[in-house]
Amino acid sequence: MDKVGDSSDTALQKQEWARTKDVLRTRLVLQDDFGWSLPSMSSDSDQSDAGGKLKYIGGVDISFLKEDPSTACASVVVLDAETMEVVHEESDVVRMQVPYVPGFLAFREAPILLGLLEKMKTNAQHFYPQLLMVDGNGLLHPRGFGLACHLGVLADLPTIGVGKNLHHVDGLNQSEVRRQLEAKENCNKEYISLTGQSGTTWGAVY
Repeated sequence: MDKVGDSSDTALQKQEWARTKDVLRTRLVLQDDFGWSLPSMSSDSDQSDAGGKLKYIGGVDISFLKEDPSTACASVVVLDAETMEVVHEESDVVRMQVPYVPGFLAFREAPILLGLLEKMKTNAQHFYPQLLMVDGNGLLHPRGFGLACHLGVLADLPTIGVGKNLHHVDGLNQSEVRRQLEAKENCNKEYISLTGQSGTTWGAVY
């Protein structure tokens, strides 16, 4: 199922999804509250031993068949945070049951990705990620709650959204981001924060 149905049904579905997003957004954690530290930032061995180091980083994505966009392959890959070596891979070929509706990607993809994470808990609990990188936006989203946020809340994991497309939020658009990247003070930086007109930091660009 890959096509949006009757427009009235779609409008009702979007309203329901919007309400669900609003409820889930109340559970969003915007401050770091995890016990682990980054390996490269652990200067005090006693302190890092107490909280533990970040050991496993996961990445999730869904790829679609060109010939049949309703058929997809969902994957999770886990890396060792220190060696950057792949320690586990899990994938499923799935039939998409929810149509793509702009702004509501999470309702199409999050259930499938959650299923993969649950599968990992059974098949490879030892390698279950402490941090998840998601092919999709997080806070930088028209509703401030993209796929990365949605998945993070439901999986109870810290997530980083890696978006391919720039959503126009809080005055941020292609020309404004390009202006910030080309600003003299940012020329030698590896990345810059994406700060909107309100002063809110929505993400970063590399």
